[in-house]
Amino acid sequence: MSNNINTVRQHLLDTLADLRNRENPMEIDRARAVADVARVLVDSAKVEVDFIKASGANGSDFMQQEKTVIEGEALPDGISSITRHVLRG
Repeated sequence: MSNNINTVRQHLLDTLADLRNRENPMEIDRARAVADVARVLVDSAKVEVDFIKASGANGSDFMQQEKTVIEGEALPDGISSITRHVLRG
C-alpha cells in the first residue's frame, strides 16, 4: 500500500461508497473512525505547513520540496524554477 494523499482520497471515497451501499452499508462506527483518522492526517499537514511558514524553511521531512520547470512553457522574467511541495509517503 502506498502512503500518499491520493491513497487517502481513494480510501475516503471508498468509505463514502460503502456508506451509500443500500444492500451492505458500512457500519457507522467504522466510517466515523475512518473520518477521525483522516481529520488527524489533515490537521498534521496543516501544522507542518504552519511550521514551514513560521520558520521560513523551504520544506521539511513531511513536505518534500521539489523543483521543476514546466517543459514547453516560458517562465516569467526572474523566475528560474517552480517549487511544488508534495506529501512524502
